[in-house]
Amino acid sequence: MEDFHRAGGLLAVLREVRDLLDLDALTVTGEPVVSHLDDAPIWDRKVIRRRGTPLRGDAGIAVLYGNLARSGAAIKPAAASQEPLQHRGKAVVFDTVEDLHARIDDPDLDVDATSVLVPRGCRPKRYPGMPEVANMPVPTKLLEEGVRDMVRICDGRMSGTGYGTVVLHVAPEAAAGGPLGLVRTGDSIVLDVPGRRLFIDIPQAELDDRAPSVAGCARPTRGWERLYIDQVQQADTGVDLDFLVGSSGDKVSRESH
Repeated sequence: MEDFHRAGGLLAVLREVRDLLDLDALTVTGEPVVSHLDDAPIWDRKVIRRRGTPLRGDAGIAVLYGNLARSGAAIKPAAASQEPLQHRGKAVVFDTVEDLHARIDDPDLDVDATSVLVPRGCRPKRYPGMPEVANMPVPTKLLEEGVRDMVRICDGRMSGTGYGTVVLHVAPEAAAGGPLGLVRTGDSIVLDVPGRRLFIDIPQAELDDRAPSVAGCARPTRGWERLYIDQVQQADTGVDLDFLVGSSGDKVSRESH
């Protein structure tokens, strides 16, 4: 952040994307945001690059779809290693975050650098709520071998993006009947970020015959927790309570909430 500030800071970045900004948006001074950008140079182009010469193209948020994420999943390519962005590997499944923490550093865990870690049960319906639990570590025994990144796929969230090749917000979540709940350890998982695809490579008929895992899901019988689990939406629609959508009094339509 110190380097970012020294190089010109937020105003320098906003000047680079000025043509994408709302020219009428105001700051707390009552003046338009864009009125502050004329004298906002980039002082260090190694830290803040020109928009036309990015460090890496197409490196923002990528939304993936497939039979493992019918309603989508998200990954930040800029935080990922390049090689795993197109990857096929065997799933190592953890039914809960507690299961992940209990087994991730077990020396006997059947995992290698090509494996795909699949923690599930990390989203609103399971806990209930949205804890920050998708910042999944690389197993200690692989770190000791020099592995610094591997593919990880989760229906949860995390703050920040420094954990590598991590697919988040898989929707629908496992606890809502999403396909992530059907994955078994050993299944072949395919991640194709350039193609925007995420899928499990097994016959659809076999997938249809499987019963979903609901291990560790919250099962309150009444009260606020029961209401929340029954009414909360999925990641692709904002994780709001469905009866609140469109009721805030603003002009946002229910369809674009």
